[in-house]
Amino acid sequence: MLHECTDQRVDSIKFHKLEIGGHSLRNDFLSQLVVNSANCSSHLVPISQLVVTKSNVNWSLTLSLPTIIPTQQSNSTTPLLPYQPQALGIPKLYHHHDIKTKPVPWLSPTSSTFSPPRFSSASQYPLLFLDIQNKNKVTMPSSLVPTPSHPTQYLRSLLASSRPFLRGELESVDKNLPSLVAVLRSVGAGECWHKHGSFLDHLVDVYRILKIWKAQDPVCLCGLFHSAYSNAYVNLAIFDPSTGREVVRGHVGEAAERLIHLFCIVPRQPLIHDDLLFKYSDSELVEHLKLSEISLKNAKEKGLFNEEEVWRKKLRGLLPENGIVVKHIKTGEDVLVSRRIVAIFLLMTIADFSDQLFGFQDVLFENFDGRLEFSGNNYVGFWPGNGKPGLWLNSASRMGAIYSLIVREEEIFVERRKRTGGVGVETERDEDIELVVPPVFENCTKILGAKEQIEARDLYWEAVCDDSKGGQERAEALLLGSIEKNSFVGEPHVVLAQVYLTKGRFEEAEKEAEKGLTLMLEWSSPWDKRMSWDGWIAWARVLLMKAKEKSWPQTSWGILNLGLVK
Repeated sequence: MLHECTDQRVDSIKFHKLEIGGHSLRNDFLSQLVVNSANCSSHLVPISQLVVTKSNVNWSLTLSLPTIIPTQQSNSTTPLLPYQPQALGIPKLYHHHDIKTKPVPWLSPTSSTFSPPRFSSASQYPLLFLDIQNKNKVTMPSSLVPTPSHPTQYLRSLLASSRPFLRGELESVDKNLPSLVAVLRSVGAGECWHKHGSFLDHLVDVYRILKIWKAQDPVCLCGLFHSAYSNAYVNLAIFDPSTGREVVRGHVGEAAERLIHLFCIVPRQPLIHDDLLFKYSDSELVEHLKLSEISLKNAKEKGLFNEEEVWRKKLRGLLPENGIVVKHIKTGEDVLVSRRIVAIFLLMTIADFSDQLFGFQDVLFENFDGRLEFSGNNYVGFWPGNGKPGLWLNSASRMGAIYSLIVREEEIFVERRKRTGGVGVETERDEDIELVVPPVFENCTKILGAKEQIEARDLYWEAVCDDSKGGQERAEALLLGSIEKNSFVGEPHVVLAQVYLTKGRFEEAEKEAEKGLTLMLEWSSPWDKRMSWDGWIAWARVLLMKAKEKSWPQTSWGILNLGLVK
C-alpha cells in the first residue's frame, strides 16, 4: 500500500514516468502531476509490487499495479473495478501529441480512469514510477529494507523484466519481436561471426539490454537493427546495400529507422572517443558529476541557472544545445546530430561494448593499460584467446558519466525554457526521445579506474582458474579483493557465494548471490563471457535458492544435479 511511505518526512510525490504494457509515455507531460504528501495517508492504492531505491538525493518508488482491482465482494463472479488515479487527486491524463508509441486503447484520453485488460504475464502490468523529493532525512520502511532472508523487491522487479528473455517469450516483450528476429535470421545474421558469437545473437542481446534499461521502443529497435546499413565499427550490413530505407522503415517504423540510419552513417568511433571520452580525465568526470548534481538541484528547486559553471561550459563546448555537425562516413556530407541523439549513441555503445568485448579485443588492440584507446595493432592474436574478462569497464563507466552529464544539462535546459514560458517539447532537438539512465555504475554516477579494473580482473581470474594453489581460503581472499576494487560486476559475488556455500556459511552466501544476481540482471550481459548471460543468471539463482535452504551438495553428482529454481 502506498500509505507505507506516509510516516516518512517527504515533501512531494511526483509522477515522472508512466509505462503501460511496455509502452512508455513521455515524462515531461506528466511532470506536473503532483500529489502532496499530506494526502498520502487518506488514499490507499492496492499494488502488486513496491520497490524503494535511493539515487543521490531522491528516493524512487516503483509501483507495479495489478491488472485489475477487485471489489470487496469475494465471489469469483464479482465485477472488476479499473484503477482510478483520481483517488490520489491526479488530474485527467491526456495523450501528448508527440507520443510516438503504439496505441494504448485502454488509457482513455478524456478520462482519469484506467480500464486495463487482463494480461497473460506480470511483465505486461502497467508500471507507475514516482519520485519522492525529500529535503529531510528519509528512512525506508522496515518491511522494504533489503535483508539476507528476504530478496529485495528490486531484484524481483529485475527478474520480472528479464524473465521473458530468459524464457524465450519474445512475443510478450513486443508482439512484433519474433517476426523481426525472423527477418534477421532470414538474411543470414545467425551465420555471421561476431566477436564472441553470431551476429544475430549480438543484435538480440543489445535489444535485450536496452529494453531492460527501459529505453523507448525506437531506441531498442535501433539496437536490434543497428547494422542495417553497416556502420563506423563494422562493415557488416544486415541488408544488401541496395536495399532502400523504406524497406527497413516498413519493419521497424519511421522513428526507429531514422535512428538506425544515423547510427550507421555517423563516424561513431571518433565522435564517442576522440571528441568526447578523450576530452575528459577520470578525475574531471568525477568532479563534474558532483557539480552537475548540485546544478540540477538548484535549477529544479530554486530556479537558479548559471551557464558559466565549468562543467556546463565544457559540455556545451563539446556538444552545443542545437547539436553538432559530423561527416557522413560514406559520402562526406555534413550531418547534423542533436545532443540527445549523441546521448542515445553513447547509451547504445555502452550496451554494444558490454555484450561483445572480452579479452580477445584486449589482445588485438594491446589494451594493456585498460583505457581501451584502440591504439594497438596485434592482428595475429588468436580467437577466442583464453576467455578472460575484457578491460572495457573503465571506458564504459566514462561513457556513462558523460551520458549523465548530457542528461542533466538537457534537464536544466528544458527547465529554464519552461520557467520562461517556452514551448514544451522541441522535436527538432529530438526532445521526444527520452534519456533513460541505466542502473549500471550506480546509475552512471561512478567511474571505475583503469588500474583498479585490471587489478580486480586479475584477482578474479586467479581465483577462478588457480584455486588449486591455495584452496577455498585463498579463493575467498582473492574474490573479496576483486570486489573491493570493482564493485560493479556480479560474477565475483556469485563465485564467492559458491565458496561460502561450500563452507556452510549460508547467510553470507545468500548476500553475495543476491548481490551478484542483481548486478548481472542490471547489466543484462555477462562480464565473464565464458558462460552466457542466461547461464550465469540460472546458476546465481540456484546458489541463492540453496543458500536460503541452508544446504549444499557434498558430492560431485550432487553438484551436477543442481538446476531447479523454485
